[in-house]
Amino acid sequence: MEPIRVLVVDDHPMFRNGLRTLLSSLPNIEWLGEANDGAEAVASSLQLQPDVVLMDIQMPGLNGIEATRQILQHSPHTGILVITMYENDDLVFSAMQTGARGYLLKGADQVEIIRAIQAVASGEAIFSPAIAKRLMAYFSAAKVTTSPSGVFSELTDREREILNLVAAGCSNTEIADQLVLSGKTVRNHVSNIFSKLQVNDRAHAIIRARESGLGATDKP
Repeated sequence: MEPIRVLVVDDHPMFRNGLRTLLSSLPNIEWLGEANDGAEAVASSLQLQPDVVLMDIQMPGLNGIEATRQILQHSPHTGILVITMYENDDLVFSAMQTGARGYLLKGADQVEIIRAIQAVASGEAIFSPAIAKRLMAYFSAAKVTTSPSGVFSELTDREREILNLVAAGCSNTEIADQLVLSGKTVRNHVSNIFSKLQVNDRAHAIIRARESGLGATDKP
């Protein structure tokens, strides 16, 4: 298996050094380099084409949200994992709407960080427990004005069924098992859903689905 190629973006040298020490010690992760602001992050990403960028938000000059937007415009395959000390709702949703696949707080332990990098590299969406609770509270409180059966008319019945399971937090493997489909079939459906909804990744698809009332129940 090829190692996950990681670029770290943060304006605090001590935090970057800590991540470098951690990630450089892992056989399945390749440390590509680091950047100390958003502009440098964009330039380094275009040059190095990392699999995953660990992105701070508040930095001098170009912030992490805009840097994420610019990176994904040129390299949509890159997974952006936000790691920051800020957890307010506006920043979380701005990061997700821009295309970030994950959002961790800087208090996350090493196991959480490694798991998040692996998840983002494989195309999954992941959030620290504190952020996940905030997202669930937001979606639970949101008023749904359109019934689930009438939303996303551009999707087939099967695609809506799969999107509902994605929004409930199911992985592709879990969806395949529940619907008795092959993994490849599920992946193809998910790809078609992303294309029809004009979203870049699973995190953004979950936002769209949840806002429309899908995935409101816990995953099976």
